[in-house]
Amino acid sequence: MNVDKVVLALAGTLVLVSLVLSQMFSPWWLLLAAFVGANMLQASFTGFCPAAMIAKALGAKPGQAFR
Repeated sequence: MNVDKVVLALAGTLVLVSLVLSQMFSPWWLLLAAFVGANMLQASFTGFCPAAMIAKALGAKPGQAFR
């Protein structure tokens, strides 16, 4: 799995978990989804993504978006 797929899988998982937790416990969990979305937006402009850096350090192959 390359870095791009790892980042997308992590972001999607965190958003879905956030939605489930907001329905089960507290709407404050939606802040997690907002944080993930804001991080994805800033990464699209700056190219800086902490999740991509971690995935690369763990041995994921480079992708097209995050090298």
